[in-house]
Amino acid sequence: MNTMVDSRTGAPVATGAEPAPTAATRLRWAVSDARAMTGRYMTHVVRAPEELILYFSLPIMFVLVFGYVFGSGMAVPGGGGYREFLLPGVFVMTMLYGLGATATGIATDVNKGVVDRFRSMPVSRSALLTGRSVADLLRALLEMSTLVVCGLLVGWQWRDGWADALLAVALILLLRVALTWLGIYLGLVVPNPETVSVIVFPLAFPLTALSNVFVAPELMPDWLGAISIWNPLSSTVAAARELFGNPGLGGDSFVARHPVLLAVAWPLLLIAVFAPLAVRRYRRLSR
Repeated sequence: MNTMVDSRTGAPVATGAEPAPTAATRLRWAVSDARAMTGRYMTHVVRAPEELILYFSLPIMFVLVFGYVFGSGMAVPGGGGYREFLLPGVFVMTMLYGLGATATGIATDVNKGVVDRFRSMPVSRSALLTGRSVADLLRALLEMSTLVVCGLLVGWQWRDGWADALLAVALILLLRVALTWLGIYLGLVVPNPETVSVIVFPLAFPLTALSNVFVAPELMPDWLGAISIWNPLSSTVAAARELFGNPGLGGDSFVARHPVLLAVAWPLLLIAVFAPLAVRRYRRLSR
């Protein structure tokens, strides 16, 4: 409570409740709480390295199997090495499969009552979701760094300078942010870790198969190629190939001519859809 001094007696006098915190103060509290939640999630990553090994093993296996076993029989539009064609797709595929860890982590927190405990504490309401999204972005940076090193070891390289390469990485991470919000929403809608982990793979595998990750759309049947071209993953993969200077670009469609534009538009659309849905579900779940 605030106090003031009585002009007649000199004694302190209560004047009412504490003043409401300003917007800047609330923002500072929210940032501090989100940072604490990010640290919590990153601690889980450090204490469960087997999970990282599991998520890294799949893309590395795809590089080895497709790049070395099937690579000699794979055609690349316009020519070029298949491993250079493949690696940008593997980067994007890893971002997609990362939503499994997001959904499972959120579902575990809900299932074990962690969300309820945080709701009973003086913690910013946005901290849990914001902290999770930031932690996933940091994890994605670690995944990208490891995969880039693996790619360099198998002969992949970027050819158009650091600026374009960093822009390609930024677009891949933007897609990961969008997929993180999808994973958060799935974890809140299906608050059972076993169930949500079963749901993610049937969702992610068709998206990968019906994209340009492994095969160029020009080499697919017409109807399948049309699906692949308009797949959001394909836009990010095509943009990454263009910016890295890797082979595999082609086609006269609007999507093929503007991969970078769509690599920005698709993730922003996904965020605009699933971030509000996740926040709304979180609020209803808390109530």
